[in-house]
Amino acid sequence: MEFTQEVQKVTDPIYKKIAKVMPEIEWSVHAPYIYKINKLKKEKNAVILAHNYQTPEIYHGVADFSADSLSLAIQASKTSADIIVMAGVHFMAETAKLMNPNKKVLLPDMDAGCSLSSSITGKDVRLLKKKYPGVPVVSYVNTSAEVKAETDVCCTSANAVKIVKSLGVKKVIFLPDDYLAKYVASQTDVEIISWKGICIVHDQFNAKEIIEIRKNNPEIKIIAHPECPPEVIKVSDFTGSTSAMIKYVEDNQPKKVMMVTECSMSDNVQVENPNVNFIKPCNLCPHMKKITLPKILDCLENETGEIIMEKSIIEKARLSVEKMVAIGR
Repeated sequence: MEFTQEVQKVTDPIYKKIAKVMPEIEWSVHAPYIYKINKLKKEKNAVILAHNYQTPEIYHGVADFSADSLSLAIQASKTSADIIVMAGVHFMAETAKLMNPNKKVLLPDMDAGCSLSSSITGKDVRLLKKKYPGVPVVSYVNTSAEVKAETDVCCTSANAVKIVKSLGVKKVIFLPDDYLAKYVASQTDVEIISWKGICIVHDQFNAKEIIEIRKNNPEIKIIAHPECPPEVIKVSDFTGSTSAMIKYVEDNQPKKVMMVTECSMSDNVQVENPNVNFIKPCNLCPHMKKITLPKILDCLENETGEIIMEKSIIEKARLSVEKMVAIGR
């Protein structure tokens, strides 16, 4: 695609915003796609929802709404667009469909999965419920619709502790992230029955490297996602969801910060916080990175990658997501 004067003129305000995190030569490749995608969105009354882990050209270039999983679920339920394109992974697109069963929801790459979501099935949940009768099931939003359909209430990292406390019980089944389960257990008096799922991005971090980074960067603030191993959380200054991590940077404006999470998020937050020096981890989510501008354009043009689910699954799974949204952050 050609980087014409028209394309340059229209997209230049976007590039000025993200110039600090993207070389100009790279922008000339992205800009024509951004130009065409943004025109096509208007023609088709489409909206693009992007997760915080998307690359800057998607996050700042074509997304109408960029946020964490909880906010994306809420936004999906509010949109008046005819078409929702999820710049994220499969479970996020499914969640958008749950909130909008009558709308067309598209995913630019149907192979964009999630290690947490693939670690557990609906059958696994049914077996757990049989083993622990009467114990409520709390499932992380990073699960399939099939799992959500077997769940009492969903949660995100932003409200996991609040959700568990809201149930007013002594014991819960918490699925599927083992590290997040351990974090929730540390913040409540509730007995947590967990699953051995992990996020392949956050599992790569370890305490030794965090301590080394702190040693080499005086005054640094290290903020970790609760999907990280407990040893990483222990040596960090702050632990919170992606939205909470962003708020921490915005509110505190540390001279230097390391966000212990997916690498692209640091780029996106740096754009909005130019006075903060980011020490960036190089851990990328291979699933999130399947989503690209060319795939988004193809998805919009041809309306491919549509999320199709059985009505019975939608009706059951939607209830657990709606309860999560009602409880809120």
